[in-house]
Amino acid sequence: MLLLFLAFIHLLGLFFALHAVMTARTSQGAVAWMISLITFPYVTLPLYWFFGRSKFNGYTAARQEAEKLVANKLQNIVTQVQNYTPATQSLGFLEKASQKLAKMPYLHANELELLIDGEKTFSSILKAIAEAQEYILLEFYIVRDDTLGREIQQALIKQAKAGIKIYFLYDEIGSHQLSQEYIQRMREEGIQVYAFHTQKGIKNRFQLNFRNHRKIVIVDGKTAWLGGHNIGDEYLSKHKKFGHWRDTHIKITGPSAIAVQKTFIDDWFWAAEYLIPNLQWLPTPAKNANKKVLIIPSSPADKVETASLMFLQAINAATKRIWISSPYFVPDSATIKALQLAGLRGVDVRILIPARADHILVYLAAFTYFETAGSTGVKFFRYQNGFLHEKVMLIDDSHATVGTANLDNRSFRLNFEITALVADKEFAQEIKTMFENDFIDAYEVKIADIAQQPFFFQLATRLARLTSPVL
Repeated sequence: MLLLFLAFIHLLGLFFALHAVMTARTSQGAVAWMISLITFPYVTLPLYWFFGRSKFNGYTAARQEAEKLVANKLQNIVTQVQNYTPATQSLGFLEKASQKLAKMPYLHANELELLIDGEKTFSSILKAIAEAQEYILLEFYIVRDDTLGREIQQALIKQAKAGIKIYFLYDEIGSHQLSQEYIQRMREEGIQVYAFHTQKGIKNRFQLNFRNHRKIVIVDGKTAWLGGHNIGDEYLSKHKKFGHWRDTHIKITGPSAIAVQKTFIDDWFWAAEYLIPNLQWLPTPAKNANKKVLIIPSSPADKVETASLMFLQAINAATKRIWISSPYFVPDSATIKALQLAGLRGVDVRILIPARADHILVYLAAFTYFETAGSTGVKFFRYQNGFLHEKVMLIDDSHATVGTANLDNRSFRLNFEITALVADKEFAQEIKTMFENDFIDAYEVKIADIAQQPFFFQLATRLARLTSPVL
């Protein structure tokens, strides 16, 4: 009996090794899983079931079903946004490819506000919640039952009592510490609250490695917020370990809020299995601004790796500078090569990452890329004034991004993310000034310093890099 059981385990290992070969997104991942599943199936099989999935099952079908149910509204959106879509001939190299990648058009007539750090971000969001006229949509990766969490909760409850419709979506893994009392209190007041529920359905019971990493707020279909902030006291610089929490959000008022709302609705339909009625789908132009914005949602349900291609396109399009800020730097080989090529062609390439670690494996793995990329002119900076959590990019003097995607495998292939790509010189200058201020609080990493590190530290960094497919 024992021999039959062992033989069965090895057959399962062989079966899933073939499955990995057919489905893994990278050849390195396929080889690693194949060897492990054949050699150590007793240990590797459960790991593969939880961490080996490369596609998020069911979401694409749910998204298509949602679009069928609102086909008339979507057609109306297409018709309406044409009034705010720039002419194709006016789009540049970066813009044309990004537009195809997003499957959404650039929209102008937007007003933008760059929100630096938590105080400014949540003051803006709370003010908008208090002024909402019809509905509020919220989606966060992390929601905490702390001072900020309860302030948001009470603001929503107050509006729910006033008749405002509120729909709240959270990631159950990112928000695993969120109390049921917190959720139930909102539900009792008529607020619709759902977990994203990655494990929904029998086929998806092992989909634990995927995350909905988006941070979205939409008010009345006219204004949207997105960026790096979650709902928690640490985002107001009250973290006991890190203190100052350096993060960035963006407020969008105008037609592009509709594109953010469309992304939220796709997620909501997956989680709640019903469509929210009576939303505002007519684009509302900003009164005194004309910023051009492209909303780029990305997810493991996409046919292509939208997030990684977005980064690659931005790096390849840069002719003067590409500055990237990310708390986690564990890119794939294609991204490293793109950064190297940018450095070789004379582009000012700067990567800003934290000096202090909140995930030790990610922190260590980043060191293995410094020497490789640094030898071609890529510069790395460690931010020292607290913890850097923003996800921002500056391309030349004309384009910038603010979003939720990190420069790592998880954001590239495993997370649901959203990014705003702005084509506007004035906004790009705001981002440039923000970066320059952050560089003042950072130090440049020197290749020579890394080479002088002891053997065991360098070994630890390379071992940490081996975990990058699931970080």
